Amino acid sequence: MSAGPASGRTPGADGLGALDAFGFEAAAIVLGPEGARASAGDLEKVRPLRSVSKTLTGFACAIALERGAVALTDPVGPVGSTLRHLLCHASGLFYESDRVLQEPGKRRHYSNRGIDVAALHVARAVGRDFEDWVAGEVAEPLGMERLSWDGPPSVGAFAPLADLSLLALELLRPTLLGPEVFAQMTTPQLPELVGIMPGFGKQDPNPFGLGFEVRGTKCPHWTGTTSSPETFGHFGMLGTAVWVDPVADLAAVIGTDHEFCDSHRELLPRLSDDILARWSPPAR
Repeated sequence: MSAGPASGRTPGADGLGALDAFGFEAAAIVLGPEGARASAGDLEKVRPLRSVSKTLTGFACAIALERGAVALTDPVGPVGSTLRHLLCHASGLFYESDRVLQEPGKRRHYSNRGIDVAALHVARAVGRDFEDWVAGEVAEPLGMERLSWDGPPSVGAFAPLADLSLLALELLRPTLLGPEVFAQMTTPQLPELVGIMPGFGKQDPNPFGLGFEVRGTKCPHWTGTTSSPETFGHFGMLGTAVWVDPVADLAAVIGTDHEFCDSHRELLPRLSDDILARWSPPAR
């Protein structure tokens, strides 16, 4: 499968016309299972992934789960918390510290610290530095040659969209995980939990998988109004995003050079809807 840029772009005809409305640098790749269907902008620029890093971290943790090195029931984090709680933002940990806000499993409290503690637990279990684990078990098999880290597992990854698109392709047709663990990673864990979605306010419910956000019925949201509830992925506060819609059998990776702002809130959903309108298979 190729994730290289599509050629012969006619503005708007490929579902990417909304990129021109951002008012700052923006780029994207649309993918089907066979590879790139459309692209625009700078796909080779190395970008800070920020919270999109959580998709790589969640995937690497899921590989450890698949191998039997860890279990979702492992006690880790605050008293009563498990690896599952940490990876789905239900451990009760504060955003970026070990302060505990509530007991585990009561609310979806988004926590970078929880993801970092989960990664540390996996690193100890596999006997390798977590960055090395991601490189060897995720980046190298997928060909993500320019993935690098300068920060914690929750927010510290850097990569160009061309490399991020290789992860999106894997998420459309998984080869590194079996179906059971892949489903756990990309479908709601403790699905009834309410919580705050950063940038979009309170969501009831606020579903997350293992390192991946799940769209569900959230409104407002950064994916499209026509995105299926099964859509999963993540966005980052420095303007990068990845989503996979398993119903439409499509994925997209998006990058901008601007911190998350009102333009992203308005245009990311429009971009998703345009992509789905252009590239979704005809209704049967």
